[in-house]
Amino acid sequence: MSSQGYELVFSEGPDAGEDVVVVTATGQAGPGGHPVYADATGIVRAEISDRGEVRVLASGGGQNPARVVRVRPLE
Repeated sequence: MSSQGYELVFSEGPDAGEDVVVVTATGQAGPGGHPVYADATGIVRAEISDRGEVRVLASGGGQNPARVVRVRPLE
């Protein structure tokens, strides 16, 4: 599931709406050794494995990263 970019789909619950954030490769590796992807602002950062497993990374102090519901490769 390797891609230059992904859509990260965040949701607060089954009845809540979704927030979609597009992230692209940064050229860096995360703590698990997988590529790190970031949005255009650099605030949303995620390590994504080749199996589609996502680890949202804190980009600043006091940040509480949300849980990702789904990840979709960009076409």
